[in-house]
Amino acid sequence: MHRRAFFKATGLAALAGAVGTTLTMPPATADPREVMFRSWVPEIFAPIPDAPAHTEAIVVGSGFGAAVTALRLAEAGITNTVLERGSRWPNDPWREIFTGDDLPDGRGFWHRTTFTGVTKVPMRFGAFGGVLDVTEYPGIDVWRAAAVGGGSVIFTGAMVAPERRLFDQVFGGVVDYGELERVYYPKVRQMLRLDTMPADIYHSDPFAHSRAWDDQVRAAGYQPVPNDSIFTWDILRGELAGTSRASATAARSNLGNSNGAKFDLNQNYLRYAAETGRSQVYPGHRVDTIAQDAGGKFVVTVTKLDPTGAVLATRTLTCDKLFLGAGSIGTSELLVRARATGALPDLNEHVGAGWGTNGDVVLARGASSVAGHGQGVPSASRIFDESSVALTLENWYIPGVPFETGALASLGMVLDPARAGFGYDPATDGVGLSWSTGVQQAVVDAARAIDHRIADRAGALAEYGALGYDANAQFTAHPLGGAVLGKATDAFGRVHGHPGLYVMDGAAIPGSTATVNPSLTITALAERNIAAIVAAGR
Repeated sequence: MHRRAFFKATGLAALAGAVGTTLTMPPATADPREVMFRSWVPEIFAPIPDAPAHTEAIVVGSGFGAAVTALRLAEAGITNTVLERGSRWPNDPWREIFTGDDLPDGRGFWHRTTFTGVTKVPMRFGAFGGVLDVTEYPGIDVWRAAAVGGGSVIFTGAMVAPERRLFDQVFGGVVDYGELERVYYPKVRQMLRLDTMPADIYHSDPFAHSRAWDDQVRAAGYQPVPNDSIFTWDILRGELAGTSRASATAARSNLGNSNGAKFDLNQNYLRYAAETGRSQVYPGHRVDTIAQDAGGKFVVTVTKLDPTGAVLATRTLTCDKLFLGAGSIGTSELLVRARATGALPDLNEHVGAGWGTNGDVVLARGASSVAGHGQGVPSASRIFDESSVALTLENWYIPGVPFETGALASLGMVLDPARAGFGYDPATDGVGLSWSTGVQQAVVDAARAIDHRIADRAGALAEYGALGYDANAQFTAHPLGGAVLGKATDAFGRVHGHPGLYVMDGAAIPGSTATVNPSLTITALAERNIAAIVAAGR
């Protein structure tokens, strides 16, 4: 069957299998898409409460850094409000809560109508407040989250610590790697129940690609290293046994796992914060601007949105302490706009600088041993190479292809020193950046050279870049920087010039986490920084 026809047929079958539930009825004049989404996921259409007009602390965003901040503030007795623009999505073992990127609909994407992923197959769908925001800048597309739980909802689950020497090269001594290694990496591993893939999962049919990937890199002289992962393996076992709808074993990850296979932040940090009674998440609250008044209070303007994007209200909130955890793009936009408009006039010249892509690139090569089963999502292993430039290739699946094609995907993360900066356009009140296509091509070329070497030495069937399975080179799923530790802030995220303002997310990282996925380091740094802030009382 032609691939697009297959996608259409399998997607329609999946939609037809969705389980109904008690509905919150839409208005009689509602868009048909709204009616459809309400029938699938009525929970996100529940009335959204208003955030309090004043809170001791406001946390912007609900991803890794923000969730850590909310919990630790609450445990210290500091009442906090968490503002998240996206919806709070439920989990269900049988309903298709999230869409798949083989045949996506609006649940997948934040208010856009088209998307072309790594398969280069253009997709069209109706606009809705879905979970993945694809922000387009000259030279680069940035993938980022729009959901309660942030990036933990849409990532592939690998959480890996970088090597000390490479970490020190990137951070320049601002952060003590030894402290992270002794205290904060282990703390996060325990909180998120990280573990490598068990043997029974690894040897199951959906992970034939993982085994073939490992076989090829061994044939090329590499020893694959197991990755720690955030997935709950018993849920994958349920998928394999037929007691849950297939998700993590069928190429579902970038747009969410419906059955909760990922142990995302809604199941740990955010839940534990709410259980203290001193932290509450407010979905559908988009933060537009931040400022500081003459009395020192922070002023936050928010737009309250329903899942269709309809504006429900605009409000102004205040707090004594403001913690930014909206991700590299969201946090940088707020700070750059505030400096340019005079809302936070004492921000220094480093705000908006130091942005990078973590050296992201996706590649694929061929294998004859891969059978036509589902694609398991969790990444089993990785290799490291520094024959030319330091880089990691990590076993991956191919988003948008729910069955094995004989293509073995790799996520490359190259130690790339290139950095960009955000700028402000007063005519549009917009904040943007541009990324050099030449710089990005150098990253792609470095990763491809290693992938080609493996393919040659392992006797791979084909180099899939020539067949259209290679990634769109101009994208990153790991945006980092814009408010870098030791420059825009002190070494613990306190923003220079405005006491009581903090950066707690990937914006604080100088463009790279030294050839590994950023999530573990972002979370560990947030634990380190909030511990210091709470201990010092500022």
